[in-house]
Amino acid sequence: MKQKIFMYLFFFALLFIIYQYVSSSRYFENEQHKMEVLSERNTKLEDSIQQLILKNISQQYFSLDNNDDALAYYDGRNIENPSRYIADKLLETNETKGNNPLVPYDGMSGSPMKINKIKLLNHKWIICDFSDGKYWGELLIEYQLQDNMDVTFTPLAHLLYSRS
Repeated sequence: MKQKIFMYLFFFALLFIIYQYVSSSRYFENEQHKMEVLSERNTKLEDSIQQLILKNISQQYFSLDNNDDALAYYDGRNIENPSRYIADKLLETNETKGNNPLVPYDGMSGSPMKINKIKLLNHKWIICDFSDGKYWGELLIEYQLQDNMDVTFTPLAHLLYSRS
C-alpha cells in the first residue's frame, strides 16, 4: 500500500512537472513574440522620429532664428530675441480698430481682417496669415528696423483664398 501511494505521488509529481514545463515554455514563447513585436514597433517609431526631425530641420531653413547671417543684422542692437520683438510689433498692428492696416482686404463676414500667424523668414521679410474668421489669406511683408527701435512694415504681395 505504501508503495502504491509513493508511485501515485511520483506520477502526480511527474505530471505536475510536465504541466509546468509546457506552461512555462508557452508563456516564454508568448513573451518572446511580444518582445519581437514591440522591438519592430520601436524601430518603426524611431525611424518616424528621425524622418520628422529631418523634415523639421528642412522646414526651419527659411527662419530668422536659424539664419546666422540674418541674425548678424541685429548685432549691436539691444534686442534679446529679435524674432519675438518683430512679431510683437507686427501683432500690435492688429490693435487698431477695424481691419489691420497692412491687410489690403476688408473683412467680409462682419469681422475685421487681422493677422494670425507670423513667420520671420530673415532680417527683411515676413510671411503671415490673416483672416476675418471666414475668409483668409497670406501676406508677404518687408520690414525695416529703425535706429529708434521702431519697425516699419511694407506689404509686398498678398493673396486671398476663395471659398469652395
